[in-house]
Amino acid sequence: MNEFPRRQVSRRQLLAGAAALAAPAIVSSSALAQDKFPNRPITLIAPWPTGGSSDAVMRAFAESAGRALGGTVIVENKPGVGGTLGATAMLNAKPDGYTLTQLPLGIYRLPHMQKMPFDPVKDLTHIVCLTGYTFGLAATMDAPYKSLKEMVAYAKANPGKVAYGHTGTGTTPHLAIEEFAAKAGIELTDIPFKGSAEIMQSILGGHIQLMSGTTEFAPHVRAGKLRLLATLGRERNKAFPDVPTVKESGWDTVSESPFGIGGPKNMDPAIVKILHDAFRKTLEDPKVLETLDKFYQPVIYMNTADYTAYAARTFAAEKATIDRLKAAKKI
Repeated sequence: MNEFPRRQVSRRQLLAGAAALAAPAIVSSSALAQDKFPNRPITLIAPWPTGGSSDAVMRAFAESAGRALGGTVIVENKPGVGGTLGATAMLNAKPDGYTLTQLPLGIYRLPHMQKMPFDPVKDLTHIVCLTGYTFGLAATMDAPYKSLKEMVAYAKANPGKVAYGHTGTGTTPHLAIEEFAAKAGIELTDIPFKGSAEIMQSILGGHIQLMSGTTEFAPHVRAGKLRLLATLGRERNKAFPDVPTVKESGWDTVSESPFGIGGPKNMDPAIVKILHDAFRKTLEDPKVLETLDKFYQPVIYMNTADYTAYAARTFAAEKATIDRLKAAKKI
């Protein structure tokens, strides 16, 4: 009579023991699935239109980083508002590493010019800096000036008649030229575009005679369709050794623009490291380096800590620039 109850107790214990053994296996499997990063495609926002130099460079980085991660990185274009829509998108993105953005210099500047929804230091994770733009001022071959000094003389003789296109109000190609114009004592009319592709269409179509932008103008300069009046770096660009800088032409305006990859705030440091290492590896990829060379963009690498410190310094420096230009009534 006592045999049956003992058997039943033994069976319950056996089932309980099996369940206990199975439970950790299920939890472990779930944890492994969460720990494996990435286990789905990553979205990388390029805050510029398709077809321009920035778009081409970001797609090269995305393809290479995807291979390094053993997954896929998809580029999503969000043009407008001076290249800040990627940073804005990070406010509502989960800090899980699956939504990233390019961080152009404008994100540190525009919050000093107008109300923006993000703080570029507090609301973003700065993962890695990769490269930077070369800026220049290019004109059509039939423009009534063949050098920067001739353009300044022409603008002084024809106040308000010289117009230039740029990539958006508050972007570096806009404010660098406004700072230069203030120092040169000339009045220029600025025409904002959504991105470099639109500017190129306009200047090559003869709708404008002057543009400030990145080196999307380079192939057209080499083809003899445009004339490069000056570059905006501290030194002459090695691709255009005969073209002077704005500074050496007599006006102390220097503009260099490192950029990299960022994500939402509060990202897991382990995921940040995985992403940093993958994008760092892209700088050894011949296809990426070929794309950078095509658009005359140098490698400018900063690790996570250095890039984060750079962001804080730049945010403060841009405030000083904006305050100076506001005092000059140029913005």
